[in-house]
Amino acid sequence: MQSTALDFDSDRDDELEDEVLAAAEEEEDALDDEAGPEGEAQAKAEAGAEGGAELAAEAPPDDPNAHEDVPDPELAKKPIPTEAELKEALDWAFSAEEVLPGVLEKYARHARLVLEANREINLTALIDAKDVAVKHYLDSWRATRLLPLMGRRVLDLGSGAGYPGMPTALCEDMTKVVMVDARRKKAEFMQSIIEEMGVKNATAEWARGEEYLQRNKVDVVFMRALSSVRENVRLLRKVRHSFHDLVMFKGPSWSREVRAGEREAERLGFRLDTVWEHELPGEMGKRAILIYRAPGAQ
Repeated sequence: MQSTALDFDSDRDDELEDEVLAAAEEEEDALDDEAGPEGEAQAKAEAGAEGGAELAAEAPPDDPNAHEDVPDPELAKKPIPTEAELKEALDWAFSAEEVLPGVLEKYARHARLVLEANREINLTALIDAKDVAVKHYLDSWRATRLLPLMGRRVLDLGSGAGYPGMPTALCEDMTKVVMVDARRKKAEFMQSIIEEMGVKNATAEWARGEEYLQRNKVDVVFMRALSSVRENVRLLRKVRHSFHDLVMFKGPSWSREVRAGEREAERLGFRLDTVWEHELPGEMGKRAILIYRAPGAQ
C-alpha cells in the first residue's frame, strides 16, 4: 500500500468541481453496486429521511424506500457459497496479510449469515465467494491496519449489511463499533447478527448518522459507498465537532473526488491527513482510504 502526499491549488472553478463531482459520483455508483441495493437507498435515506433514533426508541413510522428492501428475485434464486467455501476464499484473499488467528473464521461465518439473509432483504449484490472475501472483508480490514483503533469508539455511518463495521469489530476486540443505518430493516438485521455471533464490542442502531452524532461523540467515523467527498462533509457539517477522524473508502478516482470537494472540506474545517492506495488481489481493482481530520480533533 502507498501513502500519497497531496498539494492542491486552492483556486478551483465551479465548472471543474461539477465535472469532477459527476465522475466521482459515477465511481460511487459502482461501489454501491458492490454494497448492494442498500448503498443507493442508504444515501437517499441519510439525505432525506425524517427522524431516526435508536432501535428501541421512537423513529420514522413510514419508509418511502421500503420497497427497495425487497430482494432481487433472480439473485435470490442463485446458490450461495458454503461457509467452508467462503473460508477458502478468505484464505486466498488474505494470503499476503498477517491476520490474527480466528479472524477469518469469524468473517466466513458472518459472510454466510449475510448471504443467507440476502434472500429475504437486499443486502449485497455480491455472492461469489472471492468477490465477497476481497471487496467486503479485505477492503474493510485494511483500514484497521492504517489507523490505530484500540480503545477508540468507531461509528460506521450507513452500514447497510455491516461493512466495514462488522469486519472491524470482529478483528479489533478492544474497539467499540456502532453501526447506524437509516433503514430499519438493515439496522435490525445487523443487531440480530451481532447477537447471534455474540459480538460484545458492537451495536447497531436505527438512526441517521448525523442525528446519532448530535447525541453522541465518537473518535472515528467510517463512510463507505454513500456519496462523494463533497457531499459526505456537507452531510456532517452540523456535527463535525463530534468526532476526530473521518475515514472514507474510495475507488481509483479518489484524487479527482478530493479536488472536487477540497473547497467545501476546507470551509468546514476538514483537513485531509492521509491517503492510502492499495490494489485488490485477483485484478479486482484499486482502492483508496482517505483519512480527514475533523474539527473535533483540532
